[in-house]
Amino acid sequence: MELGLPSEAGYWPEPIAPLKNSINEALELLKRSIEQGAIIIAIGPLTNLYLLDIKYPGILKQTEIFFTGGCVHPARSGFPDWKNEWDFNKQIDIKSAKHVLMNSNITLVQLSVTAETFLRTAYLDSLKNSGPLGRLLAKQAEEFAKDQNLTKIYKDCENIPKDIINFQYDPLTVAVALGWDGVEIKELPLIVEEKDKVLRERIDKTGKIFKVATKVDGMRFSEFWLDQVAKA
Repeated sequence: MELGLPSEAGYWPEPIAPLKNSINEALELLKRSIEQGAIIIAIGPLTNLYLLDIKYPGILKQTEIFFTGGCVHPARSGFPDWKNEWDFNKQIDIKSAKHVLMNSNITLVQLSVTAETFLRTAYLDSLKNSGPLGRLLAKQAEEFAKDQNLTKIYKDCENIPKDIINFQYDPLTVAVALGWDGVEIKELPLIVEEKDKVLRERIDKTGKIFKVATKVDGMRFSEFWLDQVAKA
């Protein structure tokens, strides 16, 4: 699968050789982890989880999954009006996503919620002064800012900080999985369907019950994330 991501070379102080594990090794590691009581935080396409459930039918129902994705509600005023088509983790592999959504205990941390969390230029000094991890994150943030100038892209969104570098999609999902209390989670009945080659969710009383992140205190989370990383 070609993900179309930018080169990683500039994001690391030295080259990082990729591991050459087989897909079967990855699936066996996932299986063992679930058997030992692990939850799964899915911050990319759901292909591996689909393959795991095909190899071991029903295994996804033995754990909880927290997924960076879903587009049930539109963004609030002043935030990016992202469409369902832009839900990368879901749309890049629709077959896998639909299977996992319908055959697991999954919480959706939807796009419109992640759009209210921020990594900002104002945070970089704190990161640089907090040790090796913080310095690496600051370097990667500066590199990302070169690749994607979000300040320019979202200049007309009144609730987006003027010094935004990126949205905290995945860190928010991790926080939800760990029980951070600044997110509203609702149980919603959803129909998951493919239309015009786009996988969509819509609220319908006959649908499967999903847990869905519907609201976040975005500024509180952004500061919380910075505090946790800087302390580490």
